[in-house]
Amino acid sequence: MEWRLFDGIPDDEVHEVLKVARRRTFHRGEVVVHQNDPADSLHLIVKGRFAVRVMTPLGEPATLAVCGPGDVFGEMALIGEQARRSATVEALEDAETLCVHELEFSRLRREQPVLNETVIRFLVNEVRVMNERLLEAYYVSAERRVLRRVLELSRLYAGGSDDGMAQIPLTQETLAGMAGTSRATVNAVLRDAQTRGLVELARGRVQVIDPVGLAKRAR
Repeated sequence: MEWRLFDGIPDDEVHEVLKVARRRTFHRGEVVVHQNDPADSLHLIVKGRFAVRVMTPLGEPATLAVCGPGDVFGEMALIGEQARRSATVEALEDAETLCVHELEFSRLRREQPVLNETVIRFLVNEVRVMNERLLEAYYVSAERRVLRRVLELSRLYAGGSDDGMAQIPLTQETLAGMAGTSRATVNAVLRDAQTRGLVELARGRVQVIDPVGLAKRAR
């Protein structure tokens, strides 16, 4: 298993991190961490997918992202004292992570300085992604934002499929949160995409049948 956080790190040093990790399993619908909980651990996703959610100022939940094997969450616990969880993370299916406590990771960072560079590089990339999403919110149409999120999710759920076709078992309300728009807009965009032969819609899921065409529409 490879995680983006450890890109460029020698295998033996990654192994030292994994040696102090605790394997944790979660059932579908189980909350791993709650927003505003103490941030004291990092999770390396081994199996399954997780939704990252926040409460809006109106008191409604909004899904910011969905992550899967090779992704991590809780990385903010690695850089600050008395940090708090910025979001709630919930398992969307039976899932498994390797959990590394902040104290253990801090010790390894002192012993293996290369980990400091890795964490900084990873966090810089996360900030870059957030900046891109902010620019999208201002300058990209809601239609393209919806299609881009569907395209990203199709890659997450493709499971190694060569043709890129994937079934995304997420509601339109969840997609609306990820695209920063309304459910009605998501429904209209997806129905148009279905008419064009890009996706097929079913209750609580979207089947991507033409990823190449979807990518062209999302540009």
